[in-house]
Amino acid sequence: MRVYIPTTLPALAEAHRAGELGPAPLDAYAVTPALREWYVSDDIEELEYAALTRAAQASLRLLAGQPDAARRRVVVAVDVPDQDAAFDPDRGLDPAALGAVRLDSAVPLAKAAAVHVDADDARDDVTAAAAALGAADAGDDDARFTVDGAEDHELLWFATQEIPGLVG
Repeated sequence: MRVYIPTTLPALAEAHRAGELGPAPLDAYAVTPALREWYVSDDIEELEYAALTRAAQASLRLLAGQPDAARRRVVVAVDVPDQDAAFDPDRGLDPAALGAVRLDSAVPLAKAAAVHVDADDARDDVTAAAAALGAADAGDDDARFTVDGAEDHELLWFATQEIPGLVG
């Protein structure tokens, strides 16, 4: 199963040094039954893109809590055995839980298939979105518009061999 682990550039640098994403448990996103039902699509690429988008939103939340981190969303795509990605079927179509899975152990970085990172030109919008996240969560429509502005930027795809250049 392909899972998308939200992170930040400093955390990716630490994972590169340690050789693994962790510590466990790790929150991630994947194509779950609830995500399939919500998205109403059988196209696996569309579903995986939806899971990647959910992970990018979670990365933005991580950035909001780390004011010194570079303002670029980061998602690591990793292939794990299906049984390693647990999801809560009781949360059903709870919008906050769509595609959410939990990994109960650290993941070797060698299992990463790719890294997705914002381009440099997204930095201003991601910075503004991270700053507006609290107000958006509290119902401020202008702040929600600012947060949604970060999603206008597609994450770039990087091979795992490019991680040193991303974090260096």
